[in-house]
Amino acid sequence: MKRVTLGTTGITVPQNAFGALPVQRVDMEMASLILRRAYEGGMTFFDTARAYSDSEQKIGKALGEVRDKIFLASKTMARTPEAFWCDLEESLRMLQTDYIDIYQFHCVDTCYRPGDGTGMYECMQKAKEQGKILHIGVTSHKLEVARECVKSGLYETMQYPLSYLSIDKELELVDMCKEQKMGFIAMKGLAGGLINNSRAAFAFMSQFDHVLPIWGIQKLEELEEWLGYMEHPPVLDEEITAFIEKEKLELTGDFCRGCGYCLPCPAEIPINNCARMSQMIRRAPSADWLSPQWQDNMKKIENCLNCGECKKRCPYELNTPELLKKNYEDYKKILAGEVDV
Repeated sequence: MKRVTLGTTGITVPQNAFGALPVQRVDMEMASLILRRAYEGGMTFFDTARAYSDSEQKIGKALGEVRDKIFLASKTMARTPEAFWCDLEESLRMLQTDYIDIYQFHCVDTCYRPGDGTGMYECMQKAKEQGKILHIGVTSHKLEVARECVKSGLYETMQYPLSYLSIDKELELVDMCKEQKMGFIAMKGLAGGLINNSRAAFAFMSQFDHVLPIWGIQKLEELEEWLGYMEHPPVLDEEITAFIEKEKLELTGDFCRGCGYCLPCPAEIPINNCARMSQMIRRAPSADWLSPQWQDNMKKIENCLNCGECKKRCPYELNTPELLKKNYEDYKKILAGEVDV
């Protein structure tokens, strides 16, 4: 298994890390089982966030005894200094640790800088001086904001969506981080569920020597698939390259990544799945998406208020209301038997 070093942090780990957002969806016993197995299987980098409900608590309980053998990354969505310190102290308590290896501003829409009037970057500096955090990172879904953060030289790591469906401008961001000696933490390596070939997803990441992919895991069978690559990592050979090129032709474009930042919807539409239904129903067992529950969810699109809030919130600047309508029309044709999936 290839090992990567995250920029100037000195953190060197296998290029196969654990994204702990999904463990909030399983109970404490199962989460502990999954997290311990991940550690025993060779994963040493675990990414979580204050916003992921009880994810931090589960990591603390499962991995507290091996704290000195792992690296923890967490995040704060705080937008005021007061909220920052509340989040940090709670994260430390939940993770059962005295320090967090990488603490990140979560999903920022601006590049915090010293002296910008917000006091936010100064909080990071003070927390680092106190030894409560070791390195300062940032996550973003907005390309231009991410680029600004990289250029600023203020952050040691950048966490950003990266997969073999990423566009050229996003790949340029990866190169920028390397030039700036900045670690790149790759989230959404499966493009929010659109990618269903883990070998291809893993092989794509392996071409970058400064990128650490964090795989969102909530089932033991998923974990075992990733752990299997510790001993036999897939390589980006001609076969996988050809497969990726075919996938890109089918999926590249204005598609919803399912991040959920458009929510909540005043019409109670589960936008993050409804706006990508056409792709999901063709790439996952169709019956799951044709259930009475999902038929009801898709029908809610008829009640769209056209308020535009989802469009404003979309970090990928998609025309979400149009995507909803387009996916609903396709869905109705599938239900009527006019389109075969």
